[in-house]
Amino acid sequence: MYCTAVDLVRLFQYDDWANREELRRLRESSNPQALRLFAHIIGTEWVWYARLRSEPPREAVWPEISLDGCEQSLDLIGSFWAEFIAGADMNATVSYTNSKGESHTSRVDDVLAHVVLHGAYHRGQIATVLRQGGEEPAYTDYIHCTREGFI
Repeated sequence: MYCTAVDLVRLFQYDDWANREELRRLRESSNPQALRLFAHIIGTEWVWYARLRSEPPREAVWPEISLDGCEQSLDLIGSFWAEFIAGADMNATVSYTNSKGESHTSRVDDVLAHVVLHGAYHRGQIATVLRQGGEEPAYTDYIHCTREGFI
């Protein structure tokens, strides 16, 4: 993908904004499937962060955490991502084992882009789940975020 650190900082700012919009919306909902998907977004961010740092993850890929727990994780992981991106060699590679037990090697910038795209994918699923339940989802489109000056 060949992203620069500046590109990735902006994408992670968007990801943080979108996750916080989702959090606000889910505080008004009691949809357990939406919460499960949102917790997965956050759990997966922790898993990828740990892989990039060759550390054990703080959360499972599909953690069972409350909205308050999600918010606490968002507060912490955002600063970790900013620090990581500032010092990362985007051309470096990282080797890891995925949740299926398969070994892979990926470029750091590809992993970082994946984290943001993975969150957007699952926020789309959350929107579908909420709509199916008769609720209005959060508006988390990237272009909306930039047009309105949120980042």
